[in-house]
Amino acid sequence: MSTRFTTKARRGVVAMAVAAGLALGVAGCGGGDDDKKPQASASESKGRGSDPSAQEGQADEVLAELKGADGLILTLESAKRDAGGFVTVSGTIKNDGAEAVRVPAEARGDETEIIRHGVSLGGATLVDSKSKKRYYVLRDTDGRPLTTTNMPRIKAGASIPVFMQFPSPPTETTEVAFQLPTFASGTIQISG
Repeated sequence: MSTRFTTKARRGVVAMAVAAGLALGVAGCGGGDDDKKPQASASESKGRGSDPSAQEGQADEVLAELKGADGLILTLESAKRDAGGFVTVSGTIKNDGAEAVRVPAEARGDETEIIRHGVSLGGATLVDSKSKKRYYVLRDTDGRPLTTTNMPRIKAGASIPVFMQFPSPPTETTEVAFQLPTFASGTIQISG
């Protein structure tokens, strides 16, 4: 076989692989059915540790309300330190705008490992200004962020439950800054 023929064959295989990948990407980004209930779709990633219902409804107060792009509002309702050495932050994202929107892709952050797993809240961080440390969202053994993933389009006026897990700051640290790309930052209190 000549080198020229081999090169052409490789180009053809690469072109087919790219075309198939693009077709799958376009199919995955489809508009979907807007009649689905956001609460049912928000926990589609069952079995991956991303089910937000475990933290739903546990808070009596609002820790912070952070405004984001396109009328999205992130309400943080709890930040609990667990015995396992992590902090779980939970709340809701509400669409306060007039049209259905999605959580911006920028909210997942820019780490290659997290980007591979789709739109999530993987870009969230906790900042402990006293000890000058930043805590990033934890990941499972496959590199998936331990946050709500596969979030649906949020209809106007609707909201979805969300959660994020971080390594725990030292027990004497009870106040941290919460940051999520495209949202304002805010200070929250860690309980437990």
